[in-house]
Amino acid sequence: MIKILYEDNHIIAAVKPAGMLTQGDKSGKPCLMDEVKKYLKERHKKPGNVFLGLVHRLDKPVAGIVLFGKTSKGASRLSEQFRNHTIQKTYHAIVEGKLAESRGEIKKKVNKISFFAEGFAEKTDEELLAEIKKATKTRTAELSWEVAHSNDQCVLLKILPKTGRFHQIRIQMANMGHPVLCDIKYGWRSRGPTDKTKNLCDGKSIALCATGISFKTATGRKIINLQIPLPEKWEKFLNEQ
Repeated sequence: MIKILYEDNHIIAAVKPAGMLTQGDKSGKPCLMDEVKKYLKERHKKPGNVFLGLVHRLDKPVAGIVLFGKTSKGASRLSEQFRNHTIQKTYHAIVEGKLAESRGEIKKKVNKISFFAEGFAEKTDEELLAEIKKATKTRTAELSWEVAHSNDQCVLLKILPKTGRFHQIRIQMANMGHPVLCDIKYGWRSRGPTDKTKNLCDGKSIALCATGISFKTATGRKIINLQIPLPEKWEKFLNEQ
């Protein structure tokens, strides 16, 4: 059952499990949007179709908090906050290797387009990826990071993105020479999981999680701060290192 973190008249926040799509595609596999719609329909006994506005996404192998608009006003106000970079998202990631510094910032061009391309919410994942592959623009991607835990093999980072580029954290960590664990797409060990990482790398997830988000309600000026703990298997993995 999907975990609901927050709900008001206009906005709802849910936790997406790693391995689940945010929005459905032609495969027909379960997605977070459908699960949240099902929750709203059952909880509020709504007949017919349930409106749910998609305002951002998480990659399929990434777990974490996702916001939706329950009304057109909610979706519009959230989208405006994302465009204006007034929503603060917090991620945690386990990356490979040791870092020389305890904190830092990255501001570099990446050859990907922003999620906030025109009309992205009406496109399937396959259509969106097709457009991204055709894109030639480079966009500045910016984030800050700090070490939360480290050992000889890996580092747990707290990451605050300042922009919302496609696969931004995954790309920028790989470009630093510290790819996200289990993220074979962006340079993690091509030989696959070791004995120590096989429980972490289940083929459905990577060691990246959207653990926090701060946003303003659709009506009024109240700031909502949401947080979730690290995945349980991360805690076990880090304690065993």
